[in-house]
Amino acid sequence: MIKPVELVIFDCDGVLVDSERIAARVQVTLGAEFGWPLTEAEVIDRFIGRSSVSIREQITERLGAQAAALWWDRFEELHREAVDSGLSPVYGLPEALDVITIPTCVASSGSHEKMRHTLGRTGLYERFAGRIHSATEVSRGKPAPDLFLYAARRMGVDPAACAVVEDSRPGVQAARAAGMRAFGYAGGLTAAEQLRGPGTVVFHHMRDLPALLTG
Repeated sequence: MIKPVELVIFDCDGVLVDSERIAARVQVTLGAEFGWPLTEAEVIDRFIGRSSVSIREQITERLGAQAAALWWDRFEELHREAVDSGLSPVYGLPEALDVITIPTCVASSGSHEKMRHTLGRTGLYERFAGRIHSATEVSRGKPAPDLFLYAARRMGVDPAACAVVEDSRPGVQAARAAGMRAFGYAGGLTAAEQLRGPGTVVFHHMRDLPALLTG
């Protein structure tokens, strides 16, 4: 018998806040500046949903450690400027949170500092304060299951009773690897076919999420 959902674990970028488009745009710009031309599709495939450690490792392999350090400093600067100039919650997300009665938390590849900034700018931080987990707290980022298992343990919930809301391929892979139900949000940058897989419900509108979680 399938356990009812006792905890909903939200990714942050692209699920709570509409920041993945900003990140992808900045990475394309930096790729051109540093001599690694990248299309948006390549950025989505290589970077979206992955930890900063994983992204920096890829840049280091391609351009060297010094360039990777400069790239990342520049990324954080440009990303912060873009967030401050206009970041909003994912469309329909606040209304969905108003309806969801199951306990929730956040588990993101981003750092705590980054999430304080993005969630703070969109008025969402207080909704999750004290229940926010970062890939910086575990050994391996997504698609490894470590972060989601860590979040479940911290929240005191059996992984089999957890549902993960993700918008990236590494994210849904991590949820499945953790033995959790995955809900793949296809209203962002990642195409629905990239999110599909066993134990995964793909949806396109956040307004549909509350019913999917209890259905």
